[in-house]
Amino acid sequence: SGGHYKPPHCFARYKSAILVAYRNQEKYLHHLLYYIHPFLQRQQLSYTIYLIQQVGNGSFNRAKLLNVGVREAMKDEDWDCLVLHDVDLVPENDYNLYICDEYYPKHMASAMDKFQYTLPYKSFFGGVSALTPDHYMKMNGFPNTYWGDGGENDDIASRIQLAGMKIVRTSPHLGRYKVMNYNEEAEMQEPWRRPTSHHNTRKTWKADGMNSLQFKLLSRTKHPLYTKITVD
Repeated sequence: SGGHYKPPHCFARYKSAILVAYRNQEKYLHHLLYYIHPFLQRQQLSYTIYLIQQVGNGSFNRAKLLNVGVREAMKDEDWDCLVLHDVDLVPENDYNLYICDEYYPKHMASAMDKFQYTLPYKSFFGGVSALTPDHYMKMNGFPNTYWGDGGENDDIASRIQLAGMKIVRTSPHLGRYKVMNYNEEAEMQEPWRRPTSHHNTRKTWKADGMNSLQFKLLSRTKHPLYTKITVD
């Protein structure tokens, strides 16, 4: 209920909140929930899956939705780890542990089939990542000002450095993910390009983030496999 689970026969060593920014991608959501629950249960984690849904049909703002998710999830539990998860990615290897690195933000989707299981570029931080609440606050969370697709991942990678941290990565043989909406033919015709950022992260990161987050919470409901947080 509400996407919450803890192992019945032992005390879980880690508590992870799985946060998924979402809008109208039901097909991917069904696939993700089908795979991710057994996957996390095999790892004997205590966890909750949160779906943060943006209403209306304005531009999607993934980074801000994840800020909202962190703010709301922290009201429920003192989480050890915040796992920020794209709805269209499924992990391939059970040993890719959904727990945080003690010292630094961890990029987990280090090998996606879409990029031939390599990183598209050196500072890539997209797909799935894991940060402790301390890491998240230290970098002032994610930017709230990225509307539309892409760009925010590079801002986040810069924030991590500016906050005096570095990115650690899950090794590529463990951090393998299938991208559900990946269309090889379309990719051949129009290869993936790194989105351009028009933000001066160095100047904005301290003022734009968790400390400037404004949103309207419309509802918070428990569903059989997830907790849904709907925001405007």
